[in-house]
Amino acid sequence: MNPAGTAGTGHPGLRVVVASLNPVKLGAVQRAFGQRYPGLGVEVRGLQVDSGVAAQPMSDAETLEGARNRVANARRAYPEADFHVGLEGGLQVFDGQLLAFAWMAVGGPDGRISEARSATLPLPPKVHELIANGMELGEANDRVFETVNSKQAGGAFGLLTDGYMTRESVYADTLVLALLPFSSDLWP
Repeated sequence: MNPAGTAGTGHPGLRVVVASLNPVKLGAVQRAFGQRYPGLGVEVRGLQVDSGVAAQPMSDAETLEGARNRVANARRAYPEADFHVGLEGGLQVFDGQLLAFAWMAVGGPDGRISEARSATLPLPPKVHELIANGMELGEANDRVFETVNSKQAGGAFGLLTDGYMTRESVYADTLVLALLPFSSDLWP
């Protein structure tokens, strides 16, 4: 199914603006849109925008707000794009356990926004301790797992599952879900 606004617009395929320059996020968007719109051709452009939330969101609500803000800021910067995507990773403590997850927000050609939340990853106590002392998740993971720049690689998902799941694969799967209202005839 072609999303509204792409047929007959004089450009090949879909133009997607991602509110991030992180290669993991850009790769996830490319994978998800390629899966949902095979054969259309997807042009993904990264853009550095402000999320409007803390660098390390510490609640479900703050993380979702960051994803929504990213979509709005990307839409303001490139209103001509077919889709605008905001991906925001966050943390929350639940019953004493530090959990990692992400929210994906997709702004469609008709102005609607669809959102989906990723799988939830329990984090080890050593990471929890570093986060509680003010460190961001990527830095805490790098210290605990003795890696460098893991947030632009497999992330905590890859580190903890020995690569079975990666940050990119989890984000791509979640984006496929967020795209359903735009790619399925079951939504108006």
